[in-house]
Amino acid sequence: MSTATETREPATPASPSPGRSTQLAKAGDWARRAPLLPALIFVILMTQLPFLATLVISFMNWNAYYPNERGFAGFDNFRRVFTDVNARQAVIVTILLTVAVVLISLVLGLGIAMLLDRKFRGRGVVRTLMITPFLIVPVAAALLWKHALYNPEYGLFNGLLKFVFGENAPQPDWITNNPLWAIIASLVWQWTPFMMLILLAGLQSRPLDVVEAARIDGASSWQIFRSMTLPHLRQYIELSGLLGAIYVVQNFDAVFTITSGGLGTANLPYFIYQTFYTAQDYGRASAAGVVVVIGTIIIATLALRSVFSLFKEETR
Repeated sequence: MSTATETREPATPASPSPGRSTQLAKAGDWARRAPLLPALIFVILMTQLPFLATLVISFMNWNAYYPNERGFAGFDNFRRVFTDVNARQAVIVTILLTVAVVLISLVLGLGIAMLLDRKFRGRGVVRTLMITPFLIVPVAAALLWKHALYNPEYGLFNGLLKFVFGENAPQPDWITNNPLWAIIASLVWQWTPFMMLILLAGLQSRPLDVVEAARIDGASSWQIFRSMTLPHLRQYIELSGLLGAIYVVQNFDAVFTITSGGLGTANLPYFIYQTFYTAQDYGRASAAGVVVVIGTIIIATLALRSVFSLFKEETR
């Protein structure tokens, strides 16, 4: 009696259904993101909830000197911000301060970046020293300019005038005579290294073979700078200018420390401080703060677009 031998193929595991694989993928995503949830919750609690409270207060009539008159004010606080003479002056000062600091810092940063892009002995040390002003605490930098440089009695600027022109040299009061330019100079000194770093990174990403080919063809340094370097640096210039504008718009330290908002130098952050601390008008101060935040978000959106365009250029 013969028995037939049967060959059995090894059983293959059944593939998971599409719905099952989708659930597994979602579970894996949540497992990877779960450690970030505490940080996300902390950021929301520390940033978004205070801004939401500020937004709510901006629609209220809330002055600490008149506690019985607190109530809903609608858009009255925003109307007062845009119609107040001091608020309009603060807006003008903020625009002038931001434009002057960003433009001067960009020009100086571009010049320094082009110098540091060349090879010379001690270039690393010089780069480190050039970054130092940006690393100083803003309040400390403002105090340095106010007392060590601007002071009419023992400041460095008047001391240099005496050293060059003798004892009869003029001893101007720099802050009193030029209050806004005194703040601009201190901010330019602090923000030029920031511009220089971004522009130096852009210079070092240039295609050097194309530049050498242009030199061999007889192009001058000015022609190379105008036709090759500047077009290449356009997005880096936009990025550094927008990022610098975000921080300069919100600057409070230099204005408060150097001039205390006097002599026509009060910008929007200082106006908010005065409205909140001195006038105790929480509703109007909150409305002005919301206006500053909206303006900063607009500038930040433009900056992010410049960043994304830079990434697209790099990946091509």
